[in-house]
Amino acid sequence: MGDVHATAVIHPGAHLGEGVVIGPYCVVGENVTLGEGVRLVAHVVVDGRTEIGARTTVYPFASLGQRPQDLKYHGESSRLVIGADNQIREHVTMNPGTEGGGMVTRVGDHGLFMVGAHVAHDCQVGDHVILANNATLAGHVTIGDYAILGGLSAVHQFVRIGDHAMIGGMSGVEHDVIPYGLVKGERAHLAGLNLVGLERRGFGREDVHILRAVYRLLFSDEGTLAERVDDAAGLYPDSQAVQHVLGFIRERGSRALCQPPRQSGERPD
Repeated sequence: MGDVHATAVIHPGAHLGEGVVIGPYCVVGENVTLGEGVRLVAHVVVDGRTEIGARTTVYPFASLGQRPQDLKYHGESSRLVIGADNQIREHVTMNPGTEGGGMVTRVGDHGLFMVGAHVAHDCQVGDHVILANNATLAGHVTIGDYAILGGLSAVHQFVRIGDHAMIGGMSGVEHDVIPYGLVKGERAHLAGLNLVGLERRGFGREDVHILRAVYRLLFSDEGTLAERVDDAAGLYPDSQAVQHVLGFIRERGSRALCQPPRQSGERPD
């Protein structure tokens, strides 16, 4: 059963994988599954129908799987599924899904959720995602792989944030953010591409050059957005990164697309 501190309260119905470590004053509920090598450092509460993947570490005062902060939730048997190799720091909260959102909140692998981060009901969070201190996701938000949310940022319900996107600290994000995009501001606007993230992920100079050209095309004043998307698809049919961005735009989520500012004739960066 692993190493469980004498002060921890573990429901007999909980499933603990091999090598699980549960520190002082933790509480683990009846329908919780902890994968191999999961570590709850101390004072952690895990409840509800919650699964935590292998080798994830949860730090003190985190609360995972408690009732969603949604008045439409009526006790349905929804779930919170957290992947492997995550670091979930102090005071992080993650809630299960609801009937109105597919019944499951999912968090991928290799994520870092810093102090006070919040993942609300029915969110779908990819792999290698970073939520800095007190970054918050409202319900039904989708976060792509390798996205980074700066400290004190807040994402509106139903917003989609694409792979490799960067959200600046203290930004309020009301609209969908394209893959590789960089947004910032009190009400966030698109401020270019996440060039630092592209470099870290190993994108070459030619890839970045093409993405910059497509960015300028997509957010120019010529024609409609649909026409500009078709133009970009025709110009760069062999670029996987470009097709990734265009596919994201064509999916058309329930929120509008985050755009660059349009002031004093300013052009997209």
